[in-house]
Amino acid sequence: QGSEVRRSSPPCLRLPVGTPSIMADAQQGSASHVPILLSFSVFSRPSSVPLGSGYEVLIQKFLSIYGDQIDVHRKFVIQLFSDEWGQYIDLPKGFVIADKCKLRLVPLQMEITSLGNLTPASTVFFCCDMQERFRPAIKYFGDIISVGQRLLQGARILGIPVIVSEQYPKGLGSTVPEMDLTGVKLVFPKTKFSMVLPEVEAALAEIPGLRSVVLFGVETHVCIQQTALDLIGRGLEVHIVADSTSSRSMMDRMFALERLSRTGIIVTTSESVLLQLVSDKDHPKFKEIQNIIKASAPESGLLSKV
Repeated sequence: QGSEVRRSSPPCLRLPVGTPSIMADAQQGSASHVPILLSFSVFSRPSSVPLGSGYEVLIQKFLSIYGDQIDVHRKFVIQLFSDEWGQYIDLPKGFVIADKCKLRLVPLQMEITSLGNLTPASTVFFCCDMQERFRPAIKYFGDIISVGQRLLQGARILGIPVIVSEQYPKGLGSTVPEMDLTGVKLVFPKTKFSMVLPEVEAALAEIPGLRSVVLFGVETHVCIQQTALDLIGRGLEVHIVADSTSSRSMMDRMFALERLSRTGIIVTTSESVLLQLVSDKDHPKFKEIQNIIKASAPESGLLSKV
């Protein structure tokens, strides 16, 4: 299946199935093809493209050669080596291949000013495996259900999409009845620990301008951790709600939260998330959110010694 490449100007592209290999490409010796050198990271490969090829053909050529190394969910820019300047420059607008040249694909970094900011329009909630069979095993399960209810209610009020996973529901049961799943975007079964599966990626692709994922559920050191790492690997910012995620062991829970915070993932609380999403007491939904958090959330063992 093709994968989406997000970039700042033209529409997104998808890599088609059956793209020719570089070996076959190199054998194309017709005069209508122009030799080019394509570089990505520490790699460089000679190739060729039809005379007059533009941005879209070049993007697909990079994907056909470096598809295994490229994180197709990040934003990229193509740069051209300029003999005049002796260095790579951004591909000029309307550029087409007319002669032999050197090109490179450069991933863009997320702007620092956006880190940590949550807005309803660019956020999705992930509720991970809050299932009946985990009730007797997970530390402070009642507390994290209570906080999870707040988050789901807040998502409905603010119109934020919610994606819900259930780990092997045939054996572990469905999501606990206390969690009101009315209006959620997707509920799906899984056996993989991470929530990042093809159907989830397809659902995310339907959310324009998505930047942030608010993640909660169980277990912190397994499904939550692996989901978070997969999401940041795809260029999304992840906020883990510490008071709505837990494990069977407090040791596993606390060390996982510490590890995740060191990888650039934001470990936060439910009240912080909900108030950040409204951001202003004059927000039309502030009173409804205020009613949710009027009573403080349970601390669910976060203040206890490990």
